Amino acid sequence: MKDIILKAENISKQYRLGQVGTGTLSHDFNRWWHKIRGKEDPYLKVGDTNDRSTKGTSDYVWALQDINFEVERGEVLGIIGKNGAGKSTLLKILSKVTAPTTGSIKSRGRIASLLEVGTGFNGEMTGRENIFLNGAILGMTKKEITSKLDEIIEFSGCERYIDTPVKRYSSGMTVRLAFAVAAFLEPEILIVDEVLAVGDAEFQKKAVGKMQEIAKGEGRTVLFVSHNMAAVQELCSKIIVMNQGGIEFEGNVEKGINFYLSSKLQIAPFKEFILPELYKAKINYFEILNDKRELMTQFSSGEQIIFRVSINIKSLIRNPTFSLRLSDLSNVNIITWRSNDYIEEPLPKNKGGHMIIEIKTQNLYLLDGVYTISISVLDGKELLDFHEKFLEFEIFPSKPNKDFHFITKEKSSKSLIFYPAEWNVN
Repeated sequence: MKDIILKAENISKQYRLGQVGTGTLSHDFNRWWHKIRGKEDPYLKVGDTNDRSTKGTSDYVWALQDINFEVERGEVLGIIGKNGAGKSTLLKILSKVTAPTTGSIKSRGRIASLLEVGTGFNGEMTGRENIFLNGAILGMTKKEITSKLDEIIEFSGCERYIDTPVKRYSSGMTVRLAFAVAAFLEPEILIVDEVLAVGDAEFQKKAVGKMQEIAKGEGRTVLFVSHNMAAVQELCSKIIVMNQGGIEFEGNVEKGINFYLSSKLQIAPFKEFILPELYKAKINYFEILNDKRELMTQFSSGEQIIFRVSINIKSLIRNPTFSLRLSDLSNVNIITWRSNDYIEEPLPKNKGGHMIIEIKTQNLYLLDGVYTISISVLDGKELLDFHEKFLEFEIFPSKPNKDFHFITKEKSSKSLIFYPAEWNVN
């Protein structure tokens, strides 16, 4: 049996642009008249999808539409998506800061929210007083708050300023104290928005560690919104990807991150570039081939991959250099090939006209996942053309030979490349 602690059922949220309420008395009366007759709100049938890049045709916009999900006790749910996807609106509804237009939220236990810097803090009160204030809001007794006070102050790192009014705190100090209060006063559900980005690297690491302790050690539930994919992957046990007010993906963390990041890229084995009239040297096209010279975007680990690039050269290049970099979706550089890394450089000096370059991999056992490609052309140190993460390809798990199991990237693995080694055991 699942122990469901939080459930969202058909959650939708509608806003009227530029107005509070419906904007006119006639609209308000129309809504009230439909309501007392037991009919549906007429303004629920109008409104645009939440796409901030387009002008739209309606004064009404749906920030959220038909959101459904369940969260189990002890689960860490990551919520990701681009700006304007509806993440913060969803958290405000879950935190009961605002009400949904339609649908309902069912929860069991206390909810502590950290939605923005200084949420629930009174700037005129000291840090110590705000701890007691926030604890009381969460339903804690004074005795319970007092028992946790020293831990909260120590974790926040604000001991020297704890009796100073919060209005004199920096944003980093404020979020440190706010997180410490939310984490240590033992809510059953902790909701954390992107506020941790305000803190420094040390505090972010400390905060992620505390959230792991809350979820795994104490069995409490965490909802975590972040644009830091490394933190999401390390912390979360399940993920939701949001876009334009809806849920596009729900499930495995790594697959969800790959889905989100790859949606920004071009999934194709071929890319042609527009050549301007004035240039010294420009990349004409780039393609990814298998060993049969077929255009391909999916390969088994260890399978040969051929990267082929065509470069148009209008002016003589005295010292041509070509570079190709493979990165994973967390922006980690996996491997870079540069023509000038070799003692005998593969590119001829004083090159003019046209150039085709092929780079063939040999026994490159990449772990399964999606990888991006970046390329550049230089003349000595002069950058002539550059394209970053313009194409992607995917590696599937495979057996390099009969001595190995399938190569897979486990969540606990920190490795980037699999390479067979000789083992001697005595």
